[in-house]
Amino acid sequence: MMANQNEKQVLNLPFTGICSFGKYPICTSLDELDADVAVIGVPYDMGTQWKSGTRMGPRGIREGSTLYSFGLDGAYDIEKDIMYLGPDCKVVDCGDVDMVHGDLEQSFDNVEESIRKIISKGAMPVVMGGDHSVTIPVGRALDSIGPFHVIQIDAHLDWADHRSGQRFGHGSSLRRLAEMEHVDKMFQFGIRGISSSKKEDVDAAKDYGSEILSPRQMRKMGIDSVLDLIPEGENYYVTIDIDGLDPSLAPGTGTPSPGGLYYDEVNELLEGISKRGNVIGFDLVEVSPPYDPTGITSQVGARLILDFISFILKEKENKLQLASTIQVNR
Repeated sequence: MMANQNEKQVLNLPFTGICSFGKYPICTSLDELDADVAVIGVPYDMGTQWKSGTRMGPRGIREGSTLYSFGLDGAYDIEKDIMYLGPDCKVVDCGDVDMVHGDLEQSFDNVEESIRKIISKGAMPVVMGGDHSVTIPVGRALDSIGPFHVIQIDAHLDWADHRSGQRFGHGSSLRRLAEMEHVDKMFQFGIRGISSSKKEDVDAAKDYGSEILSPRQMRKMGIDSVLDLIPEGENYYVTIDIDGLDPSLAPGTGTPSPGGLYYDEVNELLEGISKRGNVIGFDLVEVSPPYDPTGITSQVGARLILDFISFILKEKENKLQLASTIQVNR
C-alpha cells in the first residue's frame, strides 16, 4: 500500500530536539534507571599529558550521534539484512558524571559511584570519555561482576607506572586495570608507533601476559585469528581509545598516531567480540572536539558506540530466542 504523501509526519531530524545520545530517552536519576544499556558521559581531562579538550568529548559524541539516531523503529543494516536497536532495546542517556575541577579523587569517586549504581540496576554501562584515565574508576566499579578480560583498541599501550609520582594519568590506565584482582587477561590491539611506550613498560605488559598487536600485525593475521586469541564464552570489558583509529578518520584527539585501524576493521572486531562472549560494558575515550572542526571524529566515535551496542543487544536477543525455541521443543 502506498503511503499517503499528504500525511504529516514528525521527522525528528538530527538538528532538532534535545541532543541526547542517539536521541534516546534521558534518565539523569540513576535511582530511577530501568534500561538494558545506560550511556553516561565522563567529561574529565585532568589526566592528559599534552592537548586537553576531551572534557568536551561527551557533548561532541552526543551531537555526532544525532546523525545516526534511528528512532523507535530501529536501524536496518543493508549488508547483513538485519534490524538492530528495535523497540524492545531499552537504551537511555544518563547525562554526565559530576566533575570537581582540580580534584582527581573526588571526580574518580563520582565515576565509580555512578557505574556501581548502573550495574546495581541491571544495566550495561557505556561510558563516553573524557581522557583514558576515566577507565580506571570504571574498572574499580566492575569488581562486583567478577573476573573479566580487558580488550583495548588504542594506539598507545597505556602501561606507564607513573610520571613523577602521578599514577592516574591517561597513559597509565591499562596498567592500573591490570593491578585489579578482578581483571584477568589483557588484549591490546592497534598499538603502534615510536613513543607509544617505554621499553620497560612494554616488557612489564608482556610479563603480565598481555597480547599486544599493531594494526599491521592484525592485518597479516586477519580478524578471525585475532579473535581466536580471546578466551571464548567469558566476560569482557572493552575500552576504545579513538586514536586506535587512523587519524585520517578520527583527527580530533589529543595524541593522533598515523598507521591506525580503519572503521570497517574496528566494526568487524567489535562484532566478533560480541559474538565470542559476554560484554559487561565498554567505553570510548579521547574524543577531543576542539581539534575536530568538521565533527567527523565525534561522528565516528558515536557510530562505533551505536555499532557495538547494536551487536551486543542483537546477540542477547538471539540467545533468548534460541533458549525459547529449545524450551518449546522439549
